[in-house]
Amino acid sequence: MHQSKEERVHHVFEKIYQHYDRMNSVISFRRHLKWRKDTMKRMNVQQGKKALDVCCGTADWAIALAEAVGPSGEVYGLDFSKNMLRVGEQKVKERQLTNVKLIHGNAMNLPFPDNMFDYVTIGFGLRNVPDYMTVLKEMYRVTKPGGKVVCLETSQPTLIGFRQLYYFYFRFIMPLFGKLFAKSYEEYSWLQESARDFPGRDELAEMFRAAGFVDIEVKPYTFGVAAMHLGYKR
Repeated sequence: MHQSKEERVHHVFEKIYQHYDRMNSVISFRRHLKWRKDTMKRMNVQQGKKALDVCCGTADWAIALAEAVGPSGEVYGLDFSKNMLRVGEQKVKERQLTNVKLIHGNAMNLPFPDNMFDYVTIGFGLRNVPDYMTVLKEMYRVTKPGGKVVCLETSQPTLIGFRQLYYFYFRFIMPLFGKLFAKSYEEYSWLQESARDFPGRDELAEMFRAAGFVDIEVKPYTFGVAAMHLGYKR
C-alpha cells in the first residue's frame, strides 16, 4: 500500500524518537549544535517575547528559545510525533522550565491565530513536510508584523568534489549509521532522500520571498551542507 509523504514521515519519527538526539550528533558530527547557536545569535532573541518552534521534535530549539526569552516570555513547540514530544516534555521538566508548552499539531495548519509570535523557527523539519510553501505561508501568518521567521535546514553544497562526497555520505554512510546506532536503516535511508531532494539555498530564499517575507538573510554552514534562512514579516 502506497504511503503519502506525511504518513511515511510520521512513521519514521514515531520509530526513531529514542535515538533521534544521538543520531543528530553522529550524522552531523555535532555541527548542528554550532549551526543552531550561530542562528540564535543572528536572531538576537529578546526577553519577554513570544516564540514558536515548528516541527520541534525533541524540543532542543524550543528550550533554547525559552531560555532566551526568559521567564516573562512564552514559547510553544509543535510537532506531529507524540513520541518525539514525550522526549521533549521530559527535557522541559528536567530543566524546570515553566515558559514552554509543547503541543501535538500539524505544521501545514498551525493552531494559532494570526500575528501571534515575535519569532517562528523550524529546524531540520521543513524538508519533511508535504508542501514547503504551505508551511512557510502558515509560519508567515502566525508571525507578528516585524517578526522574524527562521529556517535552519540541510542544503545543497555547490563546491565541486565536496558536493559529490556529501551525496555519497548521505546516500550510503548515513543509513549505515542508522542501522548501526539506531537499528533503523530504512528510516535513515528516507531521511537522506528528503535531504537530497530539498531545495538549494537560493531556491529556498525565493520561496521565502514568494511566501511574503522581506529582507531575507541566508547563511550557509560547513561548505553549504546546511543553511539558515531568516526573513521578516512586513
